[in-house]
Amino acid sequence: MVLLVHHNMSPYSRKARIMMAEKKVLFVLREEEPWNLSKDIQKLNPSGELPVFIFDGHIVAGNYAVTEYLEETYPNPKLLMGSHLQKAEIRRLADWFDHKFYMEVYKYIVGEKVFKRFKSGLAPDSKALKVGVNNLKYHLEYIDWLTERNNYLAGDEFSLADVAASAHLSVLDYLGDVDWENYKNAKLWYSKIKSRPSFKEILKDTVKGIQPSKNYQNLDF
Repeated sequence: MVLLVHHNMSPYSRKARIMMAEKKVLFVLREEEPWNLSKDIQKLNPSGELPVFIFDGHIVAGNYAVTEYLEETYPNPKLLMGSHLQKAEIRRLADWFDHKFYMEVYKYIVGEKVFKRFKSGLAPDSKALKVGVNNLKYHLEYIDWLTERNNYLAGDEFSLADVAASAHLSVLDYLGDVDWENYKNAKLWYSKIKSRPSFKEILKDTVKGIQPSKNYQNLDF
């Protein structure tokens, strides 16, 4: 049995959960607040980041380490598949969301609406939120372009690229910041993701004091 130290608003934690659900890995969750990590977790992962993957006295910490460990240890179903070029494209897109989307969208919107609120008790900065929302439009346009050409982001098969993208977008969707109606291809893609069994528990996530958007759990949104 695996213990995953996580938080519902951590996209990297959601990414690990989706991967484990796809690969039928049994796990239990322990929640930690990323803005107020306990000393125990800081000892387990000196970088002070979630998730932390614990099993049989072993520790795998950090987004990329957990991702690679899961893909190598539980190879079925493969989430990094195909030719070397296709794998490179899957990695590129996963990194796009784990780094570019995180820095340009997540940090502005979730950082202001969630982290700032719980860490400092301060109201969101409207200018920062505006930057995040404007950047989100650019990323949704890119997803819309990709999914106009493919069933999934990196091709016809569900892959790590889709896991990473949906992990990040689902947090924004929880907060009600994604205008799906203006991005029909992206909306169809996300509806397929939401319908996957591996996403079932993600749609049950709640955050104390923040209600999910009205369509967050709705598969026909």
